[in-house]
Amino acid sequence: MSKKGKYRFLFIQPFQLPAGGKYADRYHTPEVSREKLLRMEYLNIGHLLEDVEWEIHPGPVAPYGDWAVETREEFAHVAAARLPIVREACESGKYNAIILLGGGEPGFMESREIARRFGIPVTSCAFSQMHIASMLGNKFSVIDFTEVHNMFYYELVVRHRFTDCCASIRNINFYHARPGQDENESTIDQERDKALRGEPSEAVERAVKEAVAAIQEDGAEVITFGCSDVFWLQSFLEKRLKEMGWEIPVLEGYSSAIALARLFVDLGVDASGLKFPTDHPKQWRRKKVF
Repeated sequence: MSKKGKYRFLFIQPFQLPAGGKYADRYHTPEVSREKLLRMEYLNIGHLLEDVEWEIHPGPVAPYGDWAVETREEFAHVAAARLPIVREACESGKYNAIILLGGGEPGFMESREIARRFGIPVTSCAFSQMHIASMLGNKFSVIDFTEVHNMFYYELVVRHRFTDCCASIRNINFYHARPGQDENESTIDQERDKALRGEPSEAVERAVKEAVAAIQEDGAEVITFGCSDVFWLQSFLEKRLKEMGWEIPVLEGYSSAIALARLFVDLGVDASGLKFPTDHPKQWRRKKVF
């Protein structure tokens, strides 16, 4: 990769699943193309990368098992495993921004701490969606799946200080294929495949129902998504809401994270050294206030 390009981005997947595992899917294996890893067959992000030199890392092999992350424990394992990849990318000097994929953004704060020492901005999906959504309307709602993931994402809203702007997190109650899953119950991946084939999808119907409820009952003026495995709903939900007469932005995390990374590079800024100080900063503050 040339160092001359204005935008030199590395995308890092949150995890990859062991080859041949029972719960492996086509988006978390390193064998597929980088465009497929970025879900470019259904996310409208190609135009954001036309002038970007970019690579994608498939992420660490999931250290907890062969299924997709959902619980806090699984997120903690993945976060720790992703940090060495971030450090190596920063030390390489090849990139001027890093984009962490995955709606739950495992290791995001720690990655920003690492990358700030190299002057490299790091963006992620939840962080980027929330910031952009807050500029488009007074309140946003999150369409997400699974109760446990909802509560993990709830804490991200608190962490990023958007409790006053987040109208609600709405649960469509689908799951990944994982241990304990009822094999007769449709997974979020199966619902995605149905929709992409043009077949009826219960996940789409639930998302429409919850989005309208978020608008009418919660005061949402922007719709966002939680887990990256529901980002595929963006185009379906946007179309359905428009047909119903709702003039409302519908964001997804990948395009938001790319747009924010471009902005940081254009401005020549990364995270504040006061928020992420080095081990021995030249200046230090006697008091931190809230």
